[in-house]
Amino acid sequence: MRTAADDRFMALALSLGRRGQGQCWPNPAVGCVIVNDGRIVGRGWTQPGGRPHAEAVALAQAGAAARGGTAYVSLEPCSHHGATPPCAEALINAGISRVVASVEDSDPRVSGRGFARLREAGLAVDTGLRRGEAGRDLAGFFLNREQGRPLVTLKLASSFDGRIATATGESQWITGPDARREVHAMRARHDAVMVGAGTARIDDPMLTVRGMGDVRQPVRVVVSRRLDLPLLGQLARTAKDIPVWICHGPDADRALCDAWEGLGAVLLRCGLEGRQLDIRSVLTELGKRGLTSVFCEGGAALAAGLLARDMVDRLLGFTAGVTIGAEGLPAIGAMGLGRLAEAPRFTLHDSRPVGGDVLHMWDRV
Repeated sequence: MRTAADDRFMALALSLGRRGQGQCWPNPAVGCVIVNDGRIVGRGWTQPGGRPHAEAVALAQAGAAARGGTAYVSLEPCSHHGATPPCAEALINAGISRVVASVEDSDPRVSGRGFARLREAGLAVDTGLRRGEAGRDLAGFFLNREQGRPLVTLKLASSFDGRIATATGESQWITGPDARREVHAMRARHDAVMVGAGTARIDDPMLTVRGMGDVRQPVRVVVSRRLDLPLLGQLARTAKDIPVWICHGPDADRALCDAWEGLGAVLLRCGLEGRQLDIRSVLTELGKRGLTSVFCEGGAALAAGLLARDMVDRLLGFTAGVTIGAEGLPAIGAMGLGRLAEAPRFTLHDSRPVGGDVLHMWDRV
């Protein structure tokens, strides 16, 4: 029978798991808490690069105190042999008597087998506690395993009237310093940051996480059909140090391909949809390489393409108390909609002030 303590310990396991978001792909960001006689004896979360797993970290901390205890895990313990031994076996060997887990792993190598192995060994297994919360935290991992693509978060920072720059292109800064710091924290929680070719050319961005301590930098993804990007820009100069992946079309110039590969970039050849890159192909290529979450920061054309093809899972909007007018650059480009019923819909997840701006967070309906 579940208790209030079960709920409290699982809430802690989930919060620990979030520490690994953006740091442990292609593995899921899992948290684990080991409790014995009402006392926490071990805590862990998936480490940078995906190993060791949360259970292994928590068991190492608990040591002999794990015997007879309960393990609270945000995701079903793995049961297959990979680069590390199965976590289910580690829990059994440590003498854990009960496992409480939020959700089943949809990876076909696990998918219920971890729970089955624990029960076969005589452990009590309780599942489903805080299932919705865990499902949201692990949504990108599940999308990768089930649909072969990462979760896409589209971030927009705009004026009150939905503009991201003036008619002359001036955009720094529409939102304030608190919002910009929040964006860096959001980048750190995603596997990759993605922009379109226009943004890369005009803004010459670094797309790195700054001011958040020593973190695993996200992969910097640029969507550019023709690879017509500045070879002397910040992305080019730093490609050997921080990953740059460029999604391009089959008709990209061979000399540009050679130049970017020489600079250290990874080139992903994607299919076309008419005269544009096929967004589904782009996300499939990113998913094949293990990405579970992508933080898209525009521009307007890429945002429109993602939305028009129903490829946005979460929408984040920072709104500033400034108006620019119709001559300004819109946050989202043309989507070719003829009827309101065709417009993608999202449901509000949260809303809060960030400094002098307002952040709205929306989930796919």
